[in-house]
Amino acid sequence: MDYQTTTAIDDPPVILVGNPNVGKSVIFGALTGRYVAVSNYPGTTVEVARGAFTPNGHSRPLIDTPGIQSIVPFSDDERVTRDILLDNQSAIVVQVIDTKNLRRGMLIALELAETGLPLAICLNMADEAEARGIRVDAPRLADLLGVPVISTVATQRAGLSGISGLVEEAQTANYATVFAEPIEEAVTVISQLLPETAISSRSLALMLLAGDESLLERLGLSEYDESLIEEAREGAEQAVGQPLRFAINRQRLQRAEAILDAVIARTPVKRSVAAALGQWAVHPVVGWPILLLVLYALYRFVGVFGAGTLVDLIESRLFGELINPWLTGIVNQLTPPGLIRDFLVGEYGLFPVALTYSFAIVLPIVGTFFLAFSLLEDSGYLPRLAVMLDRAFRWMGLNGKAVLPMILGLGCDTMATMTTRILETRKERIQVTLLLALGVPCSAQLGVILGMIAGLGAAATAIWAGVIVGTLLVVGYLSARLLPGERSDFILELPPMRLPALGNIALKTAARMEWYLKEVVPVFVVGTAALFVLDRLNILGLLQRLMSPLIVGWLGLPATVTDAFLVGFLRRDYGAAGLFAIARDGSLDTVQIVVSLVVITLFMPCIANLLMIVKEYGGRTAIAVTAVVFPLAFLIGGALNFILRAFAVVL
Repeated sequence: MDYQTTTAIDDPPVILVGNPNVGKSVIFGALTGRYVAVSNYPGTTVEVARGAFTPNGHSRPLIDTPGIQSIVPFSDDERVTRDILLDNQSAIVVQVIDTKNLRRGMLIALELAETGLPLAICLNMADEAEARGIRVDAPRLADLLGVPVISTVATQRAGLSGISGLVEEAQTANYATVFAEPIEEAVTVISQLLPETAISSRSLALMLLAGDESLLERLGLSEYDESLIEEAREGAEQAVGQPLRFAINRQRLQRAEAILDAVIARTPVKRSVAAALGQWAVHPVVGWPILLLVLYALYRFVGVFGAGTLVDLIESRLFGELINPWLTGIVNQLTPPGLIRDFLVGEYGLFPVALTYSFAIVLPIVGTFFLAFSLLEDSGYLPRLAVMLDRAFRWMGLNGKAVLPMILGLGCDTMATMTTRILETRKERIQVTLLLALGVPCSAQLGVILGMIAGLGAAATAIWAGVIVGTLLVVGYLSARLLPGERSDFILELPPMRLPALGNIALKTAARMEWYLKEVVPVFVVGTAALFVLDRLNILGLLQRLMSPLIVGWLGLPATVTDAFLVGFLRRDYGAAGLFAIARDGSLDTVQIVVSLVVITLFMPCIANLLMIVKEYGGRTAIAVTAVVFPLAFLIGGALNFILRAFAVVL
């Protein structure tokens, strides 16, 4: 993961640090005016976001780091946060804490206090804490830690104006945790071996004792120094009689509990409807009907309204009756018959294919999907979905935390592949990356698929869903047993269920629509141009004939479907849009629609996702993923076609 280091002495950066889901990205966006994805589940802020804000009229760099559980890294995002703290000399750290989960945030606060960096604390989500009967004495907390503390409600912009003063008043904490004597002795020995960095040698020594293996390489120590550090660590561990990570965290937790007792007051409150709904959503019995209801609502809104009503209105009336005839008339008047006219308005023309697919078919579908997805994000339901599906994922050698990247894959598989960094082990990250590439359709592709399914019966829908889910389970099960490595534990915070803020929903949906227009529409144009060139060179017909045994013979589809699969190499959603258009023309029967949907869902990842796999895991892994996904998609599609035809299944 790349990030830029800011080291100017006269312009030190402000670094936002905190647990996942505490509102760092909301604060970052409010201070800088730059949009950052804001979600109610861990894993959204994986890349480092940078900007600038102007406390007291003076511009300062602002860095939004990934959410962490500790500055001792056990995942890639925690490692990056630690490295940013190491590399930014004279940085000011603003820790953002969820006020209702002060206990969890206090453990990081004690770690940051040991670093020697100027520190300030922002107690966010104060309204949710108050609704739960939790009141925090911020002045008392400031006195105990020796750093400034303010309370905010970032989503309502309440208290954010005080961050400017908070930054100016940040200072080194005067609170230090005193550990057991063997640990303190090891800290003294190790501190003398460490080079000078932005973080104090005491803090670095504690990180090394707690198991931060990557820090040794990061500090560039000699083999002799490393052996002395290992000797000190082993001696301390033998003396305390347990792993030092647990011993250090236990003593920090004891200190944190003492602070919490001094600053928190609780009053009993009546459980809200939202809190009750949040508990029902993870109930082993009641949770499943809620899940089915959510999926049905998503199907009705995206599949029926978006892909049905809106596409009919925009494609048939707006483009079919107004825009396309008007553009065709202008092109016919301004250009003579020939290459340019055919490229613009011909069979594979820019206007009737690229613009119609991207704006009239896919845009209304992804727009409704983005809106629905944003509502699910901000409601707090997605982490509960992870809990509900934990058992199924354990069967595949994963845990419920792996649900989060796969849910993000419903928005964009490329971004979801990046967020596999939140998983603890390389085995789990590669497993989820394979499953994302194989059977998790991105938003545009899923929207088109839902649009095609909306016109089918329940049996056809069940067959498509059953084949996809069954394939994912089988591949996940086999990969868990073939890939080396261990499964990690499942620890996930459940944020409160809440009514989504309409302004934030609109902002997130608009940002994703902007991404679609910038990233996807150009690919549709390139794909259409590629089809036009292939057609002009008579290569398209040749490819159709060469692929006929596979497409026509094995899959039982018309030869024209070859075009959709060819452009699917550029983007799977473009291929899905091509199938959508062919199906709307009545060229596919129900069995052919189901088979084609299975193949396009299990199809190769798009180019952007493939490049992301190369970046994250290397070329060999990307080749291996492709070698599994591509043949498997056509193998399963052909087998399904054979079974449905052989048994004369009526759909």
